[in-house]
Amino acid sequence: MLDIADELNRWVEQGRDFAVATVVAVGGSAPRQPGAALAVDSEGTAIGSVSGGCVEGAVYELCRQSLEDGETVLERFGYSDDDAFAVGLTCGGIIDILVTPVRADSVSRPVFAAALAAASAGEAAAVARVTSGPAELLGRALLVRTTDGAGAYEGGLGGHPELDRTVAGEARALLDAGRTATVEIGADGSRCGQPLVVLVESSVPPPRMIVFGSIDFASALVRMGKFLGYHVTVCDARPVFATPTRFPDADEIVVEWPHRYLEGTEVDGRTVLCVLTHDAKFDVPLLELALRLPVAYVGAMGSRRTHEDRNERLREVGVTELELARLRSPIGLDLGARTPEETAVSIAAEIVAARRGGSGVSLTGAHTPIHHDGSRELSGRIGSVA
Repeated sequence: MLDIADELNRWVEQGRDFAVATVVAVGGSAPRQPGAALAVDSEGTAIGSVSGGCVEGAVYELCRQSLEDGETVLERFGYSDDDAFAVGLTCGGIIDILVTPVRADSVSRPVFAAALAAASAGEAAAVARVTSGPAELLGRALLVRTTDGAGAYEGGLGGHPELDRTVAGEARALLDAGRTATVEIGADGSRCGQPLVVLVESSVPPPRMIVFGSIDFASALVRMGKFLGYHVTVCDARPVFATPTRFPDADEIVVEWPHRYLEGTEVDGRTVLCVLTHDAKFDVPLLELALRLPVAYVGAMGSRRTHEDRNERLREVGVTELELARLRSPIGLDLGARTPEETAVSIAAEIVAARRGGSGVSLTGAHTPIHHDGSRELSGRIGSVA
């Protein structure tokens, strides 16, 4: 649901009633992951997607019905061998869809409204909903935010008081990790009793991409980074090149020596660092620092000769072989790229492969999974609470 927060938040502000269908579990080669959503308002307007087109029509009708009768429903969709035109996933996957009405009289509307407003504003927030359990709890929602004190939450699941506290703790942990997943919890909030399944959707600020070096390849990479949903910063020590005119798509342009900027800025486990400076006086002090930071990706541009020379310089300043092994250099996948735009695609492809666990090989003739986030069982479930 939070993946379409901007549009849904506008609906809430306009006072619209709507129903939202959310993917809560997937199996096999399903096209969308838990948290993907489709919403339909009282006028029949639809936004979002739960399957990339396979079952959108049927889910649309479920939303219309849920909005009319005020009932939350859980529906499973899978591949139909008997009728290729029957409602089902032609990719062979399975998805479970939770359809929740968000009407003016809905108990959880204030929670959904707060969650959507936070996500739309780029704030960290996680909303938890019961997806399997007693009918009276189905679809009830609870919201946590990282800015709240420990244990604070909004709304509730309508069950045992300890259940809310336990779910809030689980939701906070998933939010801190930036993950959307389901958890199994006892109805009383413990490991015992009737089990419930709760979907926790996390919305966190966009991950950072920091591009060092204001060359023409950097301009193309900035555009690609924005396309992938990153908050993109360009950093270069040369003010004549690091300008808004050259990088109109960048969120931020910093004129500073790259390693000095990296020393003082915030990074995390989702941050990607792309070093395109191609100059040892910039590269070596920057990479010496970058390879010791807990970031998702560090890549550096240069020929293979440049790469070998740079590695020797890094060894001379104390960078270990284990640290060097983190460096993606020459940066990008082997696509035969020549132009700045093609090179940006090559770099972006390597970043996606690193993030998702892809091999980077052609899918044609390969026997690797297409969707590396899924599994043969329904995915998104992270087990029972300890």
